[in-house]
Formats: sequence, C-alpha cells, structure tokens
Amino acid sequence: MVRGSGRSNAVVLARWAVAAALVLLAGAGDAAARSPGILVAEVRGVITPVISEYLRDATARAEREGHRALLVELDTPGGLDASMREIVQAFLGARVPVIVYVEPPGARAASAGALITMAAHVAAMAPGTVIGAATPVDLQGGDVARKVINDAAAYAVSIARERGRDETFAEEAVREGRSATAEEALGVGAIDLIAESRGALLERVDGRTVEIAGGEVVQLRTRGVPLVEHRMGLSQRLLQWLADPNLAFLFLSLGTLAIIYEVANPGVGFGGIVGAILLLLAFASLSVLPVNVVGILLLVLALGLFVAELFAPGIGVFAAGGTISLILGGLFLFRGSLGIDPVVLLPTAVVAGGGAVLLGRAAWRSRRLPPATGPEALIGRRTEVRSVDGARAEVFLEGTWWGARARAGRLEVGRPVRVVGVEGLTLIVEPEEGSP
Repeated sequence: MVRGSGRSNAVVLARWAVAAALVLLAGAGDAAARSPGILVAEVRGVITPVISEYLRDATARAEREGHRALLVELDTPGGLDASMREIVQAFLGARVPVIVYVEPPGARAASAGALITMAAHVAAMAPGTVIGAATPVDLQGGDVARKVINDAAAYAVSIARERGRDETFAEEAVREGRSATAEEALGVGAIDLIAESRGALLERVDGRTVEIAGGEVVQLRTRGVPLVEHRMGLSQRLLQWLADPNLAFLFLSLGTLAIIYEVANPGVGFGGIVGAILLLLAFASLSVLPVNVVGILLLVLALGLFVAELFAPGIGVFAAGGTISLILGGLFLFRGSLGIDPVVLLPTAVVAGGGAVLLGRAAWRSRRLPPATGPEALIGRRTEVRSVDGARAEVFLEGTWWGARARAGRLEVGRPVRVVGVEGLTLIVEPEEGSP
C-alpha cells in the first residue's frame, strides 16, 4: 500500500511539474510576443488614401505597442498630394523612430514618395534605386500655377530642414523635377545611408540617435530585434489592388462595352449587370487615383461615339472616333508619373472599337427584321377563311381565332388568304394570288 501510494504521489507531482512548465513556457511565449520589436510596413504602388490610412495605422500601432522602430519598405511612383501630406504629418509627429527604406534595386521613391522618404527619421535606399521628381501637376497633367509650385517647394524644404537633410535637393526636386540615384542622394545629404538588404540596414542603423516628437532623443536598437509585420486589412488590400491605372482603364472600357451590348441587345440584362459591376469597380479605382479632367472628358466622348455607332452604323466612323478618343483618354487619364501600359491601352481600345462596330451592325440588322412577336408578326402569314358573316370573316392562325376582313372585295369560306395588316383584334387580309 505504501509503495503504491508513493507511485501515485509521484505521478501527481509529475503532472503538476509538466503543467507548471507549460504555464511558464506559455508565459515566456507571451512575453516574447509582447517584447519590443520593429514593426515592418510594406508599400508597393501608388500613394492613395488607402496607403495613408495604412501607414498612419502602422505609426499608431508602433507607438501603442512600444516597438523600437517602424520600418517602411517603399517602392512608389507617387500619388495623391493630400495622402502624402497625411503620411508626412504622421511621421513628423511620430513618437517612435520611423525608418523608410527604398527597395528593392530598381525601386523608386518618386514624387510624393520622395517627400515621404525625407520625412522619416532615417532615410535609406538600396543600390539601384532613385528618388525625386516631386514637381506637382494640375488636373490637366501640365505645370501648375507658380503659387502651387512655391507652396510645394516650401513644404519640401521644411521637411528637409526638420530632418537635417539637403534643402537644395528638396527644392530642386519640386521646382525642376530633379531625381537622384541612391549614391547621388547620399552624396548631397538627401538620405542617411545605402543598404544592400533589410538585414544590412538594421545592422547599420543600430546605435544611431534620432529625435522623435516631443524633443526626446532615442538611440536605435535594431540588431537582433524581432520583426513584426503590419498587414493591410482585407478591405484595404482590395482597395489598393483596385488602385492600379491598368485595372481602372480595363474595368472602365469593358464595363462601357457591356452596357453598349445591353443597349443593342435588350433582354435578360446580363450585359447590363456585368457592365454595372465593372463600372462600379472602375469608379472605386478612380476614386483613389489622381485623375485628369481632360482624360475623363475624352472617355465620356468615346462612350458617346460608341453609342452613336449603334444608331447610325455605316463604315464605322463613329467607332473609329470612339477608339481614338478612348486611346487619348487613357493617355491623359492619370496625373504625374502614373500611366497605362501601352500593352493594355491599345488592345483594349481596339477591342472596344471593334465591338462597337459589330454591335452596331447587329443592331441595324435586327431593326430591319420583321417583328418576331405581337400581332405585327402575323403580317405576311397565310391561312384560309373558316367562316363568313356578311363583311366579317373568321380565320384560325397561330392557335388563335381572329376576326378578318378583306382589304378589297369579298371573302369566301375555304379561300386562302394572306395577312397584310392588323387593326386591333381584326386581321386585314387579301386573297392569295392564283386562288379561285
């Protein structure tokens, strides 16, 4: 009994020991998860309101969770001025060090991306990357008024001054559209360092001191620190995916073609439904992209010409004009360095124009055909007189009894007749040629 009791006690103690170990391991895991790390945010593509929200959320999260730094890996052709200013404001007011790293090789921090990079506490670039070309453009894609240029240049200079960067480069990037390679940017003091990889970057910035909002000086501790990814939400990913000039143009063109198809072939509404969905996606895409008024007007003109092709088909003059207008609209649709790939633009415009021609001819042929339904569809049909009561007769046609009267003369029972008109529920008939 004593021996058995000892074994039972040993088993109980072992179980308690395992449970305690698991609790300690779980606590250690939680502590590791909560330990300060580096929050990593990735930006690829146009600076939109979605990107602004994403980076502002990342900044707030890094502050809230006590991360040692926020690392933003950037590759952008630019984007909306308002979104850029929101991001810059968040970085300048951040209570956590912000590191912007332009990568991979071949990437760029153009236009709005240049000012975002210079607003970081630490600005770094990978070899083979470029920065600059921050001249603003107006709604027509051209140069803007001098006062707008002056405002943008002063804003860029203020950012450079706040971060101790070269003010001349910042101003020339706005006024003259100046761009620089990573080596040139480092040489003039527009950035802090060049790093071949993320690991090399974190090694090189370790031990640097930066001043965060509020005047506090912080020493960066980035070597061997865990990295935590800051991911976009599902809705953010969807909206940012839509923020693609090529997709916007495709959705707009194909949606328009689907609507034209529905107009030319009214029926169950499949073309209209598909067209409406594509156009809604196009409008969602355009809402987060910098668009030009001239481009929009050219696209509207293209739509009008394609619709005109439905009602005045011929040699395709309207469709040709619509195709040209669609191409020009695509070229002028977006501002700044954004644009539609010619591989997407030209085939899409040709398909839309060709589709308008085919639909126009199909609609013209359908209008020339006799009606397929209703009383008018009976015109030209043949039957015979079944009964006669004075000037009124009866015929049986298409499974229905109809009243009938002769266009001229009298009708006789059994005589073959042909329908030549319809008046209400009475068929106007005439005897078949050759009948007695």
